[in-house]
Amino acid sequence: MLVERTKENLKECRCMECPSYTMGCKLRNYPANFAKMLGDLNDTEHFEGMYCAFEKSHCIEEDKGCLCEECPIHTKYNLVREDYCIKTGGLVSRSCAMGFDNKKSH
Repeated sequence: MLVERTKENLKECRCMECPSYTMGCKLRNYPANFAKMLGDLNDTEHFEGMYCAFEKSHCIEEDKGCLCEECPIHTKYNLVREDYCIKTGGLVSRSCAMGFDNKKSH
């Protein structure tokens, strides 16, 4: 099942609480993320958060822990992977449930 790019899902998302998403990343990306949340997330190419629905982070460089399996989105969409924030290919036809295959499609 595709992870829907909705504001409701974003509210449940745990990415912003992840230890890998450092304070530096939060501060650097807050203005852009806030502006994108005012629009339609389906029209958003990249978002620093809800990586299973968008793509890996452009900010996170090191795995400092993962909350994916504790995330309500992970459960809601029956996802089977973790570390969507740092692995290329977490987004396959906008579906993380299909896994990582190093392909990037939009």
